[in-house]
Amino acid sequence: MAQKIFNVDGVGSVVVSKRRGSRNIRLSLTAKGQVRVSLPYWTPYSVGIAFAQSRAEWIRKHSDRYRREILKHNDRIGKSFRLKITPQPAAKVISARIQTSEVVIHVPPGTDETELQKKIHLAAEKALKREAEKLLPQRVDYMARKHGYSYSELKIKKLTSRWGSCSSSQKITLSYFLMQLPWELIDYVILHELIHTKHLNHGVEFWSEFKAARPNVKELRTQIKKHSPVVKATI
Repeated sequence: MAQKIFNVDGVGSVVVSKRRGSRNIRLSLTAKGQVRVSLPYWTPYSVGIAFAQSRAEWIRKHSDRYRREILKHNDRIGKSFRLKITPQPAAKVISARIQTSEVVIHVPPGTDETELQKKIHLAAEKALKREAEKLLPQRVDYMARKHGYSYSELKIKKLTSRWGSCSSSQKITLSYFLMQLPWELIDYVILHELIHTKHLNHGVEFWSEFKAARPNVKELRTQIKKHSPVVKATI
């Protein structure tokens, strides 16, 4: 695969890659918001640049989902944590500590805001992972028993392009970013993956079974599309 990075007017940094065997032009955003255009190998790079420019509005709209949110003192993290940002005049470096119900950040004088937010986000992710590993297995087990499903294994990971997945061997993987969603939407994702233990595709049978368990499935599906698996203050 050959690729180049271009600074495209109205879009910003774009990675244009040429793939052997590819027949179509594809536009995508990585988990970190990087714009990528994939081309058939014989296609000039200029075609990829022009394609990105033609989709500039779509890119701007969807790139907003990947912008790092500024987290502030006393923001809620997940279901049970509060962010505590504490100035430390004698400290030389930023430090973070996750307590029972608090994510505590000690901040020395003159700290750069970008570096501070980076440290806060890393600590928040650790707190979310800890909480998810404690609460999600219980919730999945409850939902499985309630609706009559079984699964072989559950993993909690940092998923940034989806909320969850289910393999053909009935192994379910959930994103720890789920802890920032309302429980109704968490249950929606869990049930979605449990139904995949019987129906791996999104065919008529899948949605029929989903609707039987959640009559408001369309409404929930619309709601969850307003969220993305990144660190944000929990409402």
